[in-house]
Amino acid sequence: MNYIIEQGKADAPVFILLHGTGGDEHSLLPIGKELNADATLIGIRGTVQEDGMNRYFRRLAEGIYDEKDLESRGKELDDFIDGLTQTYDFSFDQVTLIGYSNGANIAVNLMLRDSRLKKAILLHPMYPINVMNSEHLKNTETFMTFGTHDPIVPIEESHRVLNLFAENHGDITYVWTQSHQLTYEEISEAKKWLENKRS
Repeated sequence: MNYIIEQGKADAPVFILLHGTGGDEHSLLPIGKELNADATLIGIRGTVQEDGMNRYFRRLAEGIYDEKDLESRGKELDDFIDGLTQTYDFSFDQVTLIGYSNGANIAVNLMLRDSRLKKAILLHPMYPINVMNSEHLKNTETFMTFGTHDPIVPIEESHRVLNLFAENHGDITYVWTQSHQLTYEEISEAKKWLENKRS
């Protein structure tokens, strides 16, 4: 997988940055720096191409996921992150997943499959799948943002993601914005959330 790493302080968090459709490993670096200037930043490029745009998994149509592909790509990405912990000598306890749109969606899949991934910032996620086993979401800490008039994520799908984490007694903080675009306000709230978790 193509990725970029910007090393931070040894005792600082490690942010795994997962871009939206059409982005790449560089896309969320400015947000990572804004959230914590001391953090190690690792941006990973999605391996799927859709009309020339990078994604983390295939979809059959807008809002309809290729679930088999999602599972195989999720495992591949999880294994890759596991390898990064060994290559760069950091622990899963340091990791915060930060995903936007398609990157947030694959981050949900990672948290469902790997109990070591306990903290995430999910920016405009959607997960229109009936989840059979969600026990790994217990004891997770998650900050999420959703749009009240999001043209990509229907509001009922936003509530589906919220309920998925709430039903497993995860520690959830969420903010509603207007649409699907990232705003300064939601990044500012995410930064406050991270600072509160450290204090």
